[in-house]
Amino acid sequence: MIALVSGEVSKAAEVEAMVERLRSGDVRALARAISLVEDSGAGAEELLARCQGVSSQKRALRIGVTGPPGAGKSTLVDRMAGWLKEKGERVGVVAIDPTSPYTGGALLGDRIRMREPVGDGDIYVRSMASRGEMGGLARSVRDVCEVIEASGRDRILIETVGVGQDEVEIARLADVVVLTLVPGMGDDIQSLKAGVMEIADVFVVNKSDYEGADRVAAEVVAMLGLSGAAIPVVQTVATTGKGIDELMAEVMEVAESPREGRRLLEERGLSLDHLGVAVRSLAEARRFYEMLGMKVGNEETVEHEQVRVAMLPLGESRVELLEPTVPDSTIGRFLAKRGEGLHHIAVKVADVDDMFRKLKESGVKIVSDQVRAGAGGHRYFFVHPESTGGVLVEIVGKR
Repeated sequence: MIALVSGEVSKAAEVEAMVERLRSGDVRALARAISLVEDSGAGAEELLARCQGVSSQKRALRIGVTGPPGAGKSTLVDRMAGWLKEKGERVGVVAIDPTSPYTGGALLGDRIRMREPVGDGDIYVRSMASRGEMGGLARSVRDVCEVIEASGRDRILIETVGVGQDEVEIARLADVVVLTLVPGMGDDIQSLKAGVMEIADVFVVNKSDYEGADRVAAEVVAMLGLSGAAIPVVQTVATTGKGIDELMAEVMEVAESPREGRRLLEERGLSLDHLGVAVRSLAEARRFYEMLGMKVGNEETVEHEQVRVAMLPLGESRVELLEPTVPDSTIGRFLAKRGEGLHHIAVKVADVDDMFRKLKESGVKIVSDQVRAGAGGHRYFFVHPESTGGVLVEIVGKR
């Protein structure tokens, strides 16, 4: 783990060294980083902030696999990971297991549940204890996903503990949710609450070589027909690999064209990207946010804007502190006229170029003459407060 050292510079150097190692493919560094974050050890906040700064530039596709106990989720995840590996993807697997009453750790181990080789660098598996979380997701799973993303993994599979009706929480974390069902569930579909059924992007009837599989699939199709939802239903036999190609084809199709109401990757959806705050001194301003527990994930100078920027991750969004490098700049003039405070809000869109064109054609007053490149390599333009109700709005998109 990161050693406790005196001085912020030394601690920052330790964090940076660990991040660079895990980004270079060092599996041991990745494992140590995850342990540090999961246990909230010394230096965990700094490490997580740095990883968030890295992962925000390229977010992995998160695929959640949920369903009742005994549905064969572990074997299914194993097959899905193998399929992704064959496609040249680097995969992370986060398996949420029941908690041991003796150690407080995960009851199952990383190696037990996987057939695919997990030590070759292409597939990394981490078991985590649910620690009694009702939603089947360990409290630190989101943070662990951020660390795995920073290591350059393209896809992350998240397997829940399998508590059935309380799995709705996974919809807040995963981009695509696979709900696994099996024959012999008693009252079958009726045994699951509506909330669990509604989070699914793909239904899987696993162990379809068992009697009753066709009936379960038919019940799901009938239920979907009543709701009007067009959600694929796939039958698989995870132990043999039957149906995995069809399942993954459906998963990737959802990833490319998510159904209405589901957000895929943050870059593809509409979301609050950050709040821009004009300050006279980054060093002075960041003290307050660090007292709240926030950490600077990225700091850089945007030369053409004549501004020094510090990004502090805050959940799914960020706070952007803006310090002018010269008095006669946009932020410098703002400070001279209004003093420190909120400068703008930034909204992330799917296609920044398309949005620029649409707004301009609609007569919206655009401050920028074109889409530009800003902090972190993101592309952006500004909309004048006259068109937004008095607030300067930045529209940002992918690189």
